[in-house]
This record gives sequence, C-alpha cells and structure tokens, in this order.
Amino acid sequence: MRTIIYFIRHAESLYAEGQERSRGLSERGMGDAFRVQTLLQNESVDGFVSSPYERAVQTIKPLAEAMCKEIIIVEDLRERTIGDIGGLSFPAAKQRVYQDFHLAFADGESSAAAQTRGVQALERLLEEYAGMTLALGTHGDIMTLMLNHFDPQQFTYEFWKSTSMPDIYKAEFEGRRLLSVVRAWEQRP
Repeated sequence: MRTIIYFIRHAESLYAEGQERSRGLSERGMGDAFRVQTLLQNESVDGFVSSPYERAVQTIKPLAEAMCKEIIIVEDLRERTIGDIGGLSFPAAKQRVYQDFHLAFADGESSAAAQTRGVQALERLLEEYAGMTLALGTHGDIMTLMLNHFDPQQFTYEFWKSTSMPDIYKAEFEGRRLLSVVRAWEQRP
C-alpha cells in the first residue's frame, strides 16, 4: 500500500527574535501560499498536518480551505531549535550540526534528537494515513532530517541549503520504506 506525503516547506517569513512559533508569513509568503494551493489543487489530498509554527500552518491553509479540510497540528513536527551559535554564521552553524549529528549548541537540539522526534511523528502519520495522500506543513531543517533518516546520502546539509521558501517535495512510501522523492515546487521566473 503506497502513501504519498507532500512535504511543504513554509513560505517566506520575516525573522523576529523570540517569535519562532508565532511569526507568520510575509506579504510575498502569503502570495506563495496561494501558489502552493494552485500547484496542488488538483491532487486528491486526504489529510493536512502541520508543525505548530504559524508560518507552516499559513503556508498550507489556502489549500486546506479550498479542499474543506482541517489542519491537524503535530507538536513533534516543529522546527529544530539551533540554539546559541556564538560567533558562527547561521549557515556555518547548520553545517556543523549536519556534520556532527550529536552536536547541540547551548539551548539547541542536535540533529540526532530532532531527527528521532520528527521520524517518530512521521512514522505515526504513515500508519494513520496508509494508502492515502497527506499534505505536511513543515520546515527546511526538520524536513531534511526526516528524509535523511530514509536516505542519508541524498538528504544532507547540501540538500537543506538547496531548498527554497516555500518548497514542495512529493515523497512516496510503501509502509515505512521511502520509494521516491520528487521536487514539485516551481520557482518564480
């Protein structure tokens, strides 16, 4: 029995210190959320699940509303907290936690811990939505870590760096086995 999961990385959201959970989409991000709806409106989506972060919810909301579906919030799909990276640049800090899966900066979460949390949530969804199609509102880091569990060669720091806001990846599973991942987002010209 095959299950399809559309991993939908949130659209543009302007960073605001201390507002990780509550910050929504920028004006451009809202426009892109409607582009997500347009791209996927002809798909038969059985369920909508999202990270609790507002930007992830807002990115899939137009599509969920168009399909008259409720968005279910799953706390364990939240983004990884990088923590206090000291004097490192954000990309350099991300690269370090991908190179050493057990490294956690102060007040942060290691790749291993975030991956375990995310994969456990994903595996519960694969059981609950077996044979169906699910739209999942997510983030670049936790999405990469979840996919890395199934294919550690392809889903690395370089993959994370290559993703856009928003982005869409169509993943096909058979049980808990990942069969394929295809990028479904079309970049703006």
